[in-house]
Amino acid sequence: MRFFAMLLCLCMDVFSATLPPQSPRLQALINHLEHGGTTQAFWEQMAVQQTPLMEEIGLENELLLTFLYRGARHNVYLFGAPSGEHDALYRLGASDVWYRSYVVDKRTRLSYQLSPDIKPNDDSPLAFRTALLENMQHDFLNPKMLSVKLGERDFIKSLVELPLAPKQPWIQERDVPKGTLEKHAFFSKTLNNTRDIYLYRSFGYKGGDAVVVLFDAESYASHVPTPTILDNLVAAKKLPPLAAILISNPSSATRSNELPPNPLFANFVAQEVMPWAKEQGIYAAASQTVITGSSYGGLASAYIALCYPEIFGNVYAQSGSFWWSPKEEKEPEWLSRTYAQRTREPIRFYLEAGLFEVSRVWKVGILESTRHFRDVLMDKGYEVSYAESYSGHDYAHWRGSLADGLITLLNPSLKEP
Repeated sequence: MRFFAMLLCLCMDVFSATLPPQSPRLQALINHLEHGGTTQAFWEQMAVQQTPLMEEIGLENELLLTFLYRGARHNVYLFGAPSGEHDALYRLGASDVWYRSYVVDKRTRLSYQLSPDIKPNDDSPLAFRTALLENMQHDFLNPKMLSVKLGERDFIKSLVELPLAPKQPWIQERDVPKGTLEKHAFFSKTLNNTRDIYLYRSFGYKGGDAVVVLFDAESYASHVPTPTILDNLVAAKKLPPLAAILISNPSSATRSNELPPNPLFANFVAQEVMPWAKEQGIYAAASQTVITGSSYGGLASAYIALCYPEIFGNVYAQSGSFWWSPKEEKEPEWLSRTYAQRTREPIRFYLEAGLFEVSRVWKVGILESTRHFRDVLMDKGYEVSYAESYSGHDYAHWRGSLADGLITLLNPSLKEP
């Protein structure tokens, strides 16, 4: 099935590459080249105008977004495309212009990278992805950048924020009272490994106030400026004084083993980390405790709360990987089936997914599986808040939306309009 799906995508790409570009600017460039011109003036204009190219096409809420690359010899791939795939760019005739266009909503925010002249070792999806990651680079004609971590590597991604993208007012430092952040090396007897755990306490926090437990601390203590976001929200009285426990992964391999539903990891969080945090003066009632994360971290949050609802009364999943099932299971979405079979617990939910996180022929997408999980929860009588955005699987969005989910769960009377 996967082979035929990939073949279908390849055939569609070949067909699309034979069509004239949608972009009016590229259509004009074709005419210029056919009359003996070069691409030099075009690239000089792009250096000033900056990429990707944004063009109005007569639609009130959408525009044409064209990604560009100069000078590849064989191929260029777009990592982070609005399609949810790693799309190939098309070559403009025999020129040095490579391009790919998308009609997108003006509320779009995404980050992306370009990977030129990749040479996979074989035809497998793993070889393709490995070659893609090895060659990834940011768009040198786009000055907007975002630093992210993927596995053990740090990457610079290029950032696109269209005119109507939601504001992200809480991610920049302000002149407000600052909380404290401590880093601890924590050894787990349950898991037999050591990881960093960060303890954040907002200005004015005292034991018994609200607590947020957050996974992937290596990203949420840096690329997503969680301490700054919480400082700003507490100072603006959007959130009560609170503490946060940010849990790192020992490695990308342990992340893949621990965060998908894992009883040992759930025990580690509930029976090791939470009692230890209480000894440090960080604790709260379940109703004022949020467990949260993105991707596998969102999946883990929903699973651990189901295992320990007496500790975690609120779940916030940012693009949770609810498509997941154990390898021995043929059907996807194991956690949705598990929640459907269990008795309802006193847990409140905030779920969100990006409209670019769509299903593929061989895999259920995060968008569809999150919608299904929402429906299962609502059928069981859970209180669920839900949001969708014009984004992908992307820290560029999550760093802004983090405030929305926490406000909804910890201070619903102050929910953002």
